[in-house]
Amino acid sequence: MAAEIDRGALNPAARPSRGRGPWLLLIAVVCVLALLAVLLLQLQQLDRLNSSLHNANEVRVVQMHRQETEYLQLREQWQRALDSRLPLDLRALTLRYYILVGRVSMLREHTTIRRLAIDTTPELDQTLAQVDAFVKHADPVLSDPLAPAQRRAALLTLQPELLALGEPLHELSLTASHRANTEQTERNLALKQFTRITLALTGFLALLVLAFAGLSLRQMRQLGRRHDTLQALSADLHEAHRAAEAGNQAKSHFLVNMSHEIRTPFQGLLGMLSMLRDTDLDARQIDYLRTATESADHLLAVLNDILDMSQLEAGRLQINPGPVMLRTLLQDVESLMRPQASARNLALHVSIDPAVPERARLDATRVKQVLFNLLSNAIKFSRRGEVELELQVRPVAGGGEQLLFIVTDTGMGMDSEMLTRLFNRYERGQTTANPEHHAVGGNGLGLEISRSLARLMGGDLQVSSQPGQGSRFSFSVPLQLAPEGDRISPPRDFDGVTALQLEVLVAEDHPVNREVLAALLESMGHRALFVPNGDDAVAAVQRQRFDLVLMDLHMPGLDGIEATRQIRNLADRAAATVPIVALTADAFTDTRERCLIAGMNSFLSKPVSREKLGALMRQLFGSGAGIEPEVLGHAASTRPELNDPDAVPLIDSAAVARTLQVLTAQQYASMLAMYLDQAPATVDRLRKAVRDAQPQELGVHAHASRGAALNLGLSALAATAEVLQNGAAHLPAHEVARLVQRFDDLLTSTRVAAEQAGLLNSAVGVR
Repeated sequence: MAAEIDRGALNPAARPSRGRGPWLLLIAVVCVLALLAVLLLQLQQLDRLNSSLHNANEVRVVQMHRQETEYLQLREQWQRALDSRLPLDLRALTLRYYILVGRVSMLREHTTIRRLAIDTTPELDQTLAQVDAFVKHADPVLSDPLAPAQRRAALLTLQPELLALGEPLHELSLTASHRANTEQTERNLALKQFTRITLALTGFLALLVLAFAGLSLRQMRQLGRRHDTLQALSADLHEAHRAAEAGNQAKSHFLVNMSHEIRTPFQGLLGMLSMLRDTDLDARQIDYLRTATESADHLLAVLNDILDMSQLEAGRLQINPGPVMLRTLLQDVESLMRPQASARNLALHVSIDPAVPERARLDATRVKQVLFNLLSNAIKFSRRGEVELELQVRPVAGGGEQLLFIVTDTGMGMDSEMLTRLFNRYERGQTTANPEHHAVGGNGLGLEISRSLARLMGGDLQVSSQPGQGSRFSFSVPLQLAPEGDRISPPRDFDGVTALQLEVLVAEDHPVNREVLAALLESMGHRALFVPNGDDAVAAVQRQRFDLVLMDLHMPGLDGIEATRQIRNLADRAAATVPIVALTADAFTDTRERCLIAGMNSFLSKPVSREKLGALMRQLFGSGAGIEPEVLGHAASTRPELNDPDAVPLIDSAAVARTLQVLTAQQYASMLAMYLDQAPATVDRLRKAVRDAQPQELGVHAHASRGAALNLGLSALAATAEVLQNGAAHLPAHEVARLVQRFDDLLTSTRVAAEQAGLLNSAVGVR
């Protein structure tokens, strides 16, 4: 059917022209005419050759006849010399005599005339001997001085010898004429035969040329039809390929969007399960809760795998290598996987080759993801024995080295058929009938994602296994040593470092957050300019030179990401290249990616502490840009767990203590009072957004209130604001309204708790 479709050539320049047929026929006609011209030229050459040969024969015959003619003239002159009535003309006689002798002497030399004479007269030498005898007797008679009477008497004596020469010379001339005629006849016959053969060959060649032209024309037409068919098929395949690409892209985008859409309410589900776990439950309810939690965790892992796979297919998954302490990385993996191994009564061993360097450049997140997946599978499919994780250094063919992570288990193993299907997407590696194995089976994505990540990092993932003898997975990545200058952890104090004073632009819409950042920057010796939105931030960068921009992502009007894009597109290169750091309470990976894609240099999560800000300053501008963070104990909490609003206290004393390290008690009390006094207006805006069905507006206000609450240590308010922000676009309206009411109720409880803790006492005189 594809051959009947005329879609046109995809590449017109490559399509065979349909006008080549007449041109081919014209070329064939020209070739035939050329052959005829060659034939005519050959005929002319043959005619000229025949004429030349005929003339040559005539010349040779004339030459043979000249001997007889000269002989007859000599005999006539000899007869006149014998006539006594005429005077003796010795001079004329002598002339004729020498002419004849010269002509006969030509028959003695190896010339064409002699060869012709010998061919025609075999007795030529006898004739020449007879002539020589006559010449021997005639020379004295003609050359000696004699009286006329004596000379006539001598001539008369020699006359019989002269007459005897007539017959041989005449026979020689006659035979030469006959031989010339015979050769001419034979040559004419040969030329006629040659002419007929030439005409036949020329005609045959002309027919071959015409036949070749016809066949070529036919082949051209067939090639044209086949080309049209192939072009139609190519167009169909191209359209099918584009449709498949579009479908694949649409599927990838759909999976990305759906993963994000599902993940947000799913985080709420996990939070509710966590809240439920802290209530009074009986044994059966605890068992139900454990099953629900495990199922939720498994579903979240599936969503993460789907998101990773969709990002891999769409080419959006990026590898971000950085300096990593390899032994620390394996310790983190071991600490997280050991409880899972212990739950299945398995021993987990981790070993590191002494040749492994301390530091390397890796994407630690992706390496951990692969190792977690491999170890999780090894633990799942091992009923007894042990699981081992090894790290080695191996040389690579062609130079260089690679890190080799080896995960070995003592599980059920796999046969060759299973190994061929192991990395097939959406296909589970274990297909045994054992219900235990089905209970722990995965979704068929983990190993495919792990291998894709390994190859994306420049390595590979390989497996070897035998039934009943366990499995061995080898995960390799190129070894890139991390230079000593790459900092992995905050640096220690340096004496004699000159402090730097930076000009910092802060784009933040919430007044409490501005006060906190102002106090932090002032304590570090930096000058700050504050603007409430992205438009003012772009204008400020164009008016004034800044060393750093701290950009909040969620602001009214122009948000932080779009403001960053506009700054990066400024014509002033100094303004366009100013370092920009994102400020947000979001902890999602895609938020970080959006910031980096927009052109931001780094990412600072709220609440912003002196330690975080100081480490950022040192990373961007060196040791003198920020104070060193204080050494905190392991019990100190840098960020309260806010996924469960009921599980956190009203006030986080540790966060308040950190804030009081920067602010005075009076400044903190003033900011706390300001926040609590402005909070009812925030509640009104939240309720209005619920009534007007404006989830984006609701999320912006909740985000701003959450960041300020985190900075002030108001944990319960921050937790409720986070749930509001995350669920603004997904939760039912009555659930959102309930959360707003909860936020309003918490304001009163928080004020009472703050007054009881004495946090507002210092503000009595300033309110």
